[in-house]
Amino acid sequence: MAPQPASDNATAFREGESEPLVVFFDDTRLMRDLLGDYDANLAVLEDRLGIEAVVNGTVVSLRGPEEACETAKAVLEDLYARLSKGEVIGIGEVVGSIRHADVKPSPDEPDGARGAEAQQIRTRKRLVTARTPAQSAYISALERHDLVFASGPAGTGKTYLAVVYAAAALENGQCDRIILSRPAVEAGERLGFLPGDMREKVDPYLRPLYDALYDVLAPERVERGLATGTIEIAPLAFMRGRTLSNAMVILDEAQNCTPVQMKMFLTRLGEGSKMIVTGDPTQVDLPYGKDSGLTEAIKILEGVEGISHIAFSPKDVVRRELVARIVNAYEAASSESRKSDE
Repeated sequence: MAPQPASDNATAFREGESEPLVVFFDDTRLMRDLLGDYDANLAVLEDRLGIEAVVNGTVVSLRGPEEACETAKAVLEDLYARLSKGEVIGIGEVVGSIRHADVKPSPDEPDGARGAEAQQIRTRKRLVTARTPAQSAYISALERHDLVFASGPAGTGKTYLAVVYAAAALENGQCDRIILSRPAVEAGERLGFLPGDMREKVDPYLRPLYDALYDVLAPERVERGLATGTIEIAPLAFMRGRTLSNAMVILDEAQNCTPVQMKMFLTRLGEGSKMIVTGDPTQVDLPYGKDSGLTEAIKILEGVEGISHIAFSPKDVVRRELVARIVNAYEAASSESRKSDE
C-alpha cells in the first residue's frame, strides 16, 4: 500500500484493522522534541510509513500495517534515546532513522549496512549521525580501512562525511594534519595564470571542502589550521613526489582524475595516514576519450586488503528529495539512451 497523508490514515485502516501498537515514554519535555513543532516529525513518520499515530501524553498509539508499525516504534524509540543523550532531532534525523530501521532486505545495500545502528562522528562543534545505511557502512569503513573509495551521486554525503571524519581525527590526535585535494579540471591543472597565492588559486575548486570544515570545526580553528599547515589545501598536480604521513588525505571529485593521476595520488600514502577518495562516475569532466582513474582504480583494487569501496545510490541522497528525483530522472534517461544505442 502506498503511503497516505496522515489525515487519511484513520479511514484507510479502519476496516479490519488490528489492535494498535502502543509505545510508552517517560519524559514530557522530550516528547515535545520527539514530535517536533506542530507534530512535524510525527507527520513525516505517518507519511513515510503509511500509518496513523495518535498521541496521548507520553503514549503513542500506532495503527497500520504490522511491519510499518514495528518500524515506526523502532524509529520513535531510537529518536527518544538520542534526545535523552542531548542530541537535536529534526526532520532529517527522522528520515534517517526510518531508513536505518527499515527491515526490508535489499541486495544492493553495502554489506552489513541494513539493520545496523546509525553510526556517528563527533567533533567539539557537532555530532553527525549517518542518515542512511550506506552512510553508516561508510563511517564503519573509514574506521577499519586505510583507503576508502566512496562513489555515487551528488547529495549522498560522501564528501561531507569524509571531511567530518578527518576533522574528528585531527581533534582527537589520530593524525597531525588534514590534506584536501581536488583535480582542477577546468583549469587543466595549470593554475599559474590565476591571480593570488596557492590557496586563492584553488579555493573555487575546493569550496565544498571548506564548507564542510567550517560546519564541523570552529572558524578560528580552521583559519589557524590553514595558516600553520595543519589543514593543507593542494591541487592534485602538486601531490607528485610527496609522501603523506600521519595525515587524513581526501581527494574529492576523483572521477576527474586520469588513471595516471590516480595511481600517482594513491602511491603518496605514507605511514599513519588514511586516504578517502570520493567521486561520481556519472559526472566525468575529462576530455573526450580519456578514461576516469576513479572507475579504473575501484576495479583494479577490488578485494585488496586494507581497501574498501562504498557505492552510494540515488536512494542514499540526503540533500533533499528533489535532488534524488533529479538523479533518478537522469539515470532513467541514460538507461533509455543505452537501450536505443543497442
